[in-house]
Amino acid sequence: MRTITLEEQEQIEGIIKKCKVCYVGMSDNEGIPYVLPMNFGFHENVIYLHSAQEGKSISILKNNPIVCVTFCTEPELVWQNEEVACSYRVRSESIICNGKVVFEEDYDEKVKALDIIMQQYSEREFKYSEPSVKNVKIWKVEIEDISAREYGVPGVKAIKYKDRVIF
Repeated sequence: MRTITLEEQEQIEGIIKKCKVCYVGMSDNEGIPYVLPMNFGFHENVIYLHSAQEGKSISILKNNPIVCVTFCTEPELVWQNEEVACSYRVRSESIICNGKVVFEEDYDEKVKALDIIMQQYSEREFKYSEPSVKNVKIWKVEIEDISAREYGVPGVKAIKYKDRVIF
């Protein structure tokens, strides 16, 4: 099975749209990694995240705002020959991107960011209480570089892919 590099912006955005969680990796002053699963929004090459105003991640990011954000679609076990272990693979799509966190403090911009986050999960419009907006920490990550892959793609000689015949 093959791994394919994806480069089309439309494909990349489609993968991000399928995801419900992203993983945000950062590194503290001693170089110790810290990774969080987070809800997110994505719009015009910017990832929007939200958290409490204080905590371990905020402390780390104040000293080192560089992050790695990853996305992965729901994995599916696939095979080319059910009897041969090495023909098994997990089929999924993933994205790895890097950028720097900038904390948004402007009230109206925070509301826009919350709207973008909520659009990832629902097409509804939402209202926010003033205390909620004031007390949330909004992270903006402008993507500086990105790579996308599709894993477990059946080869041209594949006979069986899960329960479907491929030619």
